[in-house]
Amino acid sequence: MTSRFSEEDTVAERIASPSEPFSPPIVVAVDGSATACHAVAWAAVDAGLHCCRLHIVTSVSIPTGYGPGVALTDADTEWLCKDGERVLTEANGVARVAAYGEALDITTELVFDPIIPYLITRSRQARMVVVGSRGLGAIRRGLLGSVSTAVTRHAHCPVTVVHSTSATDALSSVKPVLVGVDGTENSVPAVEVAFEEASRRKVSIMALHAWSDQTSGLDVGISGWDVIHDTEDAVLAESLAGYTERYPDVSVTRVLLRDRPVRCLLDESERAQLVVVGSHGRGGFAGILLGSTSNALLQSVECPIIVVRQR
Repeated sequence: MTSRFSEEDTVAERIASPSEPFSPPIVVAVDGSATACHAVAWAAVDAGLHCCRLHIVTSVSIPTGYGPGVALTDADTEWLCKDGERVLTEANGVARVAAYGEALDITTELVFDPIIPYLITRSRQARMVVVGSRGLGAIRRGLLGSVSTAVTRHAHCPVTVVHSTSATDALSSVKPVLVGVDGTENSVPAVEVAFEEASRRKVSIMALHAWSDQTSGLDVGISGWDVIHDTEDAVLAESLAGYTERYPDVSVTRVLLRDRPVRCLLDESERAQLVVVGSHGRGGFAGILLGSTSNALLQSVECPIIVVRQR
């Protein structure tokens, strides 16, 4: 069944008028869980900052693959629709509160399609997809839910995964944006997103470059480390040069560390409101879906994290 119920005609919304340029929305998936509420709050604030539409979606699809298909009666379908509408109404309320009274354009959609393929398809015409790290179906205290895992691996736009906090409170909102920079083309989209987010949030950036992917038992003399340090410092400076000129309002703190990127980013994330990373690091292969650093951070950071890949 592929019927959809929405607050507005979402099919018409996806077809931009020739006289009106298409403005991609921020799409957030909800399921009534506490984590989903944090995801909606973060998405609402970000939509307000980008002056774009927020599209809230929930799926009432029955999972398959665990036995014979479930035959839904009319009563079952009616109950699913009412429960889905309840979830959307609650999420709409959370978004309105989180947006601090701004005139935020919000649309909602209830789908019978499985949520993962829906979000991946929708990501082709979205500014960003936002999901909670775990939904109602995840094992309690599990690491990462199936939806967030699949979407971060396959989406065509940046994906934000929100964990136990939306980081939209007054204390968190003044913290900097943390971005991982590895000096390759893979981190360029992440750096661009990080600068734009920092500029709109009126906060600074911590640009972190960890230049030792692995440790060994061999040490290098002090003079040797000085040469490597200067080289890596130049790599970081070159990676940021164009963006510091484009965003003069964003102050940058350069963090250069001789350690593993995951460990460094995780430590620094405790002082950030948002982490931005590329989908692949400098050690990634072209065909890999998600790099080891981004995958590990998705499992570990507490604040929201954006994974950015080239479209």
